[in-house]
Amino acid sequence: MTINPILKTLQLRSFFLLALLLGLSLQIKAQLADPVKWSYESKMTSSNNAILQFTATIEDGWYLYSQNIQDGGPIKTSFYFNKIEGFEFVDDVEIEEEEGFDGDGSKIFRVNFVEPVPEEKDDPIFEMKLLLFKKQAEFTREIRLLTSEPLVIDGFLEYMCCDNEKCLPPTEVDFKFSFNENGDEAVAKTVPAGGNQIRTDKDRTSESVWYMFVVGLIGGLLALITPCVFPMIPMTVSYFLRSSGSKSKGRRDGIFYGISIIIIYVTLGMGISLIFGSDKLNQMATSPIFNIFFFLLLLVFAAAFFGAFELTLPSSWVNKMDSKAESSGGLIGVFLMAFVLVLVSFSCTGPIIGTLLVQAAVSGSWLSPMLGMAGFATALAVPFSLLAIFPSMLGNLPKSGGWLNSVKVVLAFILVAFSLKFLSVADAVGQWGLLSRDTFIAIWITLFTLMGFYLLGKIKFSNDSDVPYISVTRLFFVIVTFSFVVYLIPGMWGAPLNAISAFTPSMTTQEYNLQSAGQSSSSTSLTLTGDYSSFKTKQGVYGLTMFLDYDEGVQYAKTVDKPVFLDFTGHGCSNCKKMHQSVWSDQRVLQRLAEEYIIISLYVDERTALPIDEQYVSDFGGKQRKIKSVGAKWSDFQARNYGVNSQPYYVLLDNDENRLAEPYGFNTNIDEFLAFLDKGIEGYKAGK
Repeated sequence: MTINPILKTLQLRSFFLLALLLGLSLQIKAQLADPVKWSYESKMTSSNNAILQFTATIEDGWYLYSQNIQDGGPIKTSFYFNKIEGFEFVDDVEIEEEEGFDGDGSKIFRVNFVEPVPEEKDDPIFEMKLLLFKKQAEFTREIRLLTSEPLVIDGFLEYMCCDNEKCLPPTEVDFKFSFNENGDEAVAKTVPAGGNQIRTDKDRTSESVWYMFVVGLIGGLLALITPCVFPMIPMTVSYFLRSSGSKSKGRRDGIFYGISIIIIYVTLGMGISLIFGSDKLNQMATSPIFNIFFFLLLLVFAAAFFGAFELTLPSSWVNKMDSKAESSGGLIGVFLMAFVLVLVSFSCTGPIIGTLLVQAAVSGSWLSPMLGMAGFATALAVPFSLLAIFPSMLGNLPKSGGWLNSVKVVLAFILVAFSLKFLSVADAVGQWGLLSRDTFIAIWITLFTLMGFYLLGKIKFSNDSDVPYISVTRLFFVIVTFSFVVYLIPGMWGAPLNAISAFTPSMTTQEYNLQSAGQSSSSTSLTLTGDYSSFKTKQGVYGLTMFLDYDEGVQYAKTVDKPVFLDFTGHGCSNCKKMHQSVWSDQRVLQRLAEEYIIISLYVDERTALPIDEQYVSDFGGKQRKIKSVGAKWSDFQARNYGVNSQPYYVLLDNDENRLAEPYGFNTNIDEFLAFLDKGIEGYKAGK
């Protein structure tokens, strides 16, 4: 049997056409990264209660951001409900009402879910500690159904993910849970086979929480060497050993005294946790109001340590508790004595406890206050119990003296410096522009210089004793203090100061940067020709003028006869910022960008809502997606036209929107980036 030659030719052409289309589709699929897969389900825990669970499965090399990263960084994972009716959250959950993305004035409700322990990563670009997940992450929240009628709970989650070279634009995933009359789950997507165990708040105990225990331990050790506590140690232990009648009973009382101190302080921490709850503590971390309050509170504590006034509790409380301790016998009396110590030492321990609780509050975990207080109390209690067991060690304790007040004053300087961190957070979140990075560093230089002169005995406060000579220990702290001051000084001119980058404001607030000042001199002096006042533009990095709308930028480029540098970027794209710092900062790169190109920067995470008449449904990639925001529009534009959805991504175009060179992604090789720019310039000139 023979095949007609024409038919055979058609079959071969069809085969090659099919292969070509398949290859193109595979190429687009390979370039359009989709590294995070979401699934969700609900699980009934009783007739009216259910747990909503979301599971993110993350490809190797990629990471997903936590819900609890500070503002000013990458886009955090967020869960939004369209309405909260017919059900309530079992825990005390902070519900934030926000403007919807549709631009029609509708409201959406953001709810923080319980999440697993995130990894911490110090990011030098955003100058903050980022919290992220790898491999897999589960988010849960328990609800209580308030109706027996059919109930639909719907909304969407928003997330952003990155790898070490690129970031993807913020992505939305719709969800919908349906419950029938009996409160049983009716419609809900499920996790893959062999689903995962539901997490509860207990799983949130993390390294950062245990870090609070260590911080509390350090705070307790500092409290031990203050004038209100240190003299009490030998007096209290000696009292137990003399009044008990036997060494064994004295040791028992001393040990129980230490245990009582721990119980009292842990109870205080537990009270803070119960009053605020985990969601309120999470809110405190980035709330400008709370951070301003903490800033002022630490200043008050510092003033007390400087000797401006004394923080004391009402004397009636102390006298009443003291009389009860004397009248009560046995272990109850010992416990009340421990309570008396807590009250009478408040003038010294209060500022340390207050600072510790502030830091615990902004850590975002409800366990932090308890573990912080446990660490503090443990350090405070151990000497009393240890010396009751080994009374011979009493003779080895250093004698009380003026050095105890010096400890308070040094702590006062540190408290003032530490308080500026909270002012910086409030300023960054509120975008007030009050505290620049160099102003922050200048205050720290002043504070620690004064502290160094104080340790040398050149500055004296009201409660200080004369310093006839400098001891070896004091000299050691003087050397450390002035060395730290010398380390801080280059920061006034833009040095990164990595050791304290978690405390200082962002580098973008630096008023004078010696490195970038010389590099950007040519670009900042450039004045674009032609009228572009009616276009959407911004003054970008190094003084470069950037167009924020594609059509407007292309129109202006035609007017001035220059090629287009199309920059797909994002406010939360850390690798985009790395390119700015590592590549764009080069004088040769800046000169080409400023003089040879018109820059169009399209922010794929810009959350400004599109006007209703500009919103549309995109079916690119086989999925229908409502495009409601400016960022979603540019993200869809990038994927549809270039088959890529990661940033940074640079495209060079002529005035007819034809490519002048192969697009360029994340690559910090300056010479290769220069070659990319030069190829675009040569191609533009050749095509004229």
